[in-house]
Amino acid sequence: MRARVVYESMFGNTAAIAEAIADGLREHSEVEVLTVAAAAEKPEPTVDLLVVGGPTHAFGLSRARTRRDAATQTDAPVATDTGIREWLDAALPVPGGSRAAAFGTKAAKPSWLPGSAARGAGRRLRRLNYELADDPMDFYVEGTAGPLASGELPRARAWAEHLAHTELDRIAHRV
Repeated sequence: MRARVVYESMFGNTAAIAEAIADGLREHSEVEVLTVAAAAEKPEPTVDLLVVGGPTHAFGLSRARTRRDAATQTDAPVATDTGIREWLDAALPVPGGSRAAAFGTKAAKPSWLPGSAARGAGRRLRRLNYELADDPMDFYVEGTAGPLASGELPRARAWAEHLAHTELDRIAHRV
């Protein structure tokens, strides 16, 4: 199985989750991990599973304005031109049967805060004709800049292992 993980990260939390997801997939498949800026420069993936994720900004996927705002809150370089929203909006629809999964990071508190980058990415993936391998998954950070909430990296890895097993079973039954 081949998988590609594409992510957007401002403070490093979503990048850490993307790497944990890649680690969980890597035991069962060949995995490529790319920032959204790098993915925008590459051709559309020929993979069995595309996993896409980003941080929740203003109740959904980031926008250029929210990325510029995030860039003022860190010394780390933040790509402000292209995010998951723009990358998916520019993508071409895929053939039926293509599989994807969506994840996001969001503040753990307040717990009632609505919105999810994962759900937004999932909707966009479905519009591109992807079949979602699982429900979009949120991972939690403490505050805006993090760190990740306790236990989120192992949870991301376990979710990815679940995705890999699901996809391998699907592929085995398709043959």
